[in-house]
Amino acid sequence: MANKKITTDSGINIEPCYNYSHLYNGVVPTAYAEKPGEFPFTRGVQEDMYRGKLWTMRQYAGFSTAEESNKRYHYLLNQGVMGLSVAFDLPTQIGYDSDHALAEGEVGKVGVAIDSIEDMQLLFKDIKLQDISTSMTINATGFILLSFYVALAKQQGADLKKITGTIQNDILKEYAARGTYIYPPKPSMRIITDIFEWCSQDLPKWNTISISGYHIREAGSTAVQEIAFTLSNGKAYVKAALEKGLNINVFGKRLSFFFNAHNNLFEEVAKFRAARRMWARIMKELGATDEKAMMLRFHTQTGGSTLTAQQPLNNISRVTIQTLAAVLGGTQSLHTNGYDEALSLPTEAAARIALRTQQIVAFESGAPDTVDPLAGSYFVETLTNEMETAATTLMQKIDAMGGSVSAIEEGFIQEEIARSAYNYQRQVENNEKIIVGVNKFQVQEENKMPGFKIDDSIRAMQAARLQQLRSSRDHAKVDQCLQLLNDKAISGENLMPAVIEAVENKITLGEIADELRSVFGEYK
Repeated sequence: MANKKITTDSGINIEPCYNYSHLYNGVVPTAYAEKPGEFPFTRGVQEDMYRGKLWTMRQYAGFSTAEESNKRYHYLLNQGVMGLSVAFDLPTQIGYDSDHALAEGEVGKVGVAIDSIEDMQLLFKDIKLQDISTSMTINATGFILLSFYVALAKQQGADLKKITGTIQNDILKEYAARGTYIYPPKPSMRIITDIFEWCSQDLPKWNTISISGYHIREAGSTAVQEIAFTLSNGKAYVKAALEKGLNINVFGKRLSFFFNAHNNLFEEVAKFRAARRMWARIMKELGATDEKAMMLRFHTQTGGSTLTAQQPLNNISRVTIQTLAAVLGGTQSLHTNGYDEALSLPTEAAARIALRTQQIVAFESGAPDTVDPLAGSYFVETLTNEMETAATTLMQKIDAMGGSVSAIEEGFIQEEIARSAYNYQRQVENNEKIIVGVNKFQVQEENKMPGFKIDDSIRAMQAARLQQLRSSRDHAKVDQCLQLLNDKAISGENLMPAVIEAVENKITLGEIADELRSVFGEYK
């Protein structure tokens, strides 16, 4: 047993015991005195981290209609949530109105249906956008949802210079791992840099992209692949913005990241520390001189794919470990999954326990009391170094292919993720990897948990609302706005002002997406 080989989930060998020799090759360097809040930010992006301010506690929510989601948001805000995180249904994500034939059976199912500015008004009814931070998990149509949000903020009389939040807006991981894309890569990248440019001038506190490793990990990648592929995508976005002539020290400060937290506590902590260090060096190499533009700031969500339908209450323990990993790793904001999410959308009770998990870690565990509490651990420091080495090697392969876009077009990233997912599943089926309640420690159980289901009548309600909207608007103005959008898409001018004008004139998400489909085509 003493000689048994044990590895992390990424395949990094774990020694029986760690000491100085692993970390420093027997010699302690005098330069080893990195402080939190200093380049390359291994120990965190703030000098005092959670002693100064706790991470933002978000709960990802959105389902059914805008009215129903609005009720859940008010409930979460009353329970102590610090920021909202919006989930959108599949038609909204891929640019179809709720009454489109392809939307049938999907309206309101995995998130809220947002077709127009009127839906956005209902979604945030009695919530002042200037007073909250909102994260929107939306990619292909991120520019449209951001335009709805900006239009609503203007209606509320908000100062756009004070509006804070994030749109995910990370299209490359859609091609690699998730699939909710619309346009081909080049026009999609153009839309993203349009958002960078417009926000830097008009919405300066908004995080214009959340470069996402979460879905890469959910698709089956290892922790090493998660940071390698995510940071490679980040490099591609930065290079695209630089080619457009944007200032890296300006847009670099508004880049954020989105990572997964899994159950292997120490590997996850090392992953977050390594990713921060790697990104700081990448941005410096790309020309950043302002340290704030080199900081990797990130949101974390606990691992959806780790949740089990068997013995679902066990998921509370899994989420607690993952919460600790995110906090010990230095996250800036966090969403904790409901224990019942392997069975249905989270019930209100499950959402409350998920939030309470964060609050218990924040106020009872002592984990936030000192900065980077695992620093100096022989094991964690060595693992951080090894994670960085392995991820850098993988990134060099992607660079040799010409970067992320080329690696995705060649299928390299997709194949790597698929191979890791297959290997993991094989280990579970061979009992090499134990999943409690799934392949060991099973019990006879009847599922008596109350599921949270969405009624199919939602689509009819949305369709009626759309019909009313279309009959009440200025049709000449609609035609004029869509023509302007078409012209700007062809000319290469920034699209954001035309999209904002379109949504203010009651043009729907599907109509805007279709107008651009006619110019850019669809990715197959």
